[in-house]
Amino acid sequence: MPSEETKERISKVIEVGRTVLHYGWIPLIIYVGFTRSNPQPSLIKYVFPILLFLFFALTVSFRLISPLA
Repeated sequence: MPSEETKERISKVIEVGRTVLHYGWIPLIIYVGFTRSNPQPSLIKYVFPILLFLFFALTVSFRLISPLA
């Protein structure tokens, strides 16, 4: 029968593993897609439009909620 300390360690390892899997799954899939595709796409081609969209979405939402606008 495992001791309480062993049970706590196993529980902590499982918790950390779930967190790593939760936050690391999508970046792993994106990384594999970029490295295994032919031809390899440029990262800036995909990141720049997303950044522009986020900038304009935040600008519009700020104007909608700001009393100064």
